[in-house]
Amino acid sequence: MLILRVLRSGPLHGYAIAQRIHQLSDAVLGAEEGSLYPTLQRLLLEGWVRAEWGNSETNRRVRFYELTPEGQKQLKRELVEYKQVTAAIQAILRTA
Repeated sequence: MLILRVLRSGPLHGYAIAQRIHQLSDAVLGAEEGSLYPTLQRLLLEGWVRAEWGNSETNRRVRFYELTPEGQKQLKRELVEYKQVTAAIQAILRTA
């Protein structure tokens, strides 16, 4: 969900995705290489992102990932589910 949400703002390469997640979470969350790239590959196979080769800010050859229309739909589904789960957890914490 976090990767899809970060890509909603526009195409990014893998390292930039990890940096953005780290930055937006005030350094609480991180996307390690060992999980980020397999997840990006799965998102590609699902058709939720597409990738294109290009050059990074440092002129390195990198793959830029972009959210597809189907990825946008998946993000909406995941956000609805996240809100439901969060509300259920909060209800338990308030009343237990």
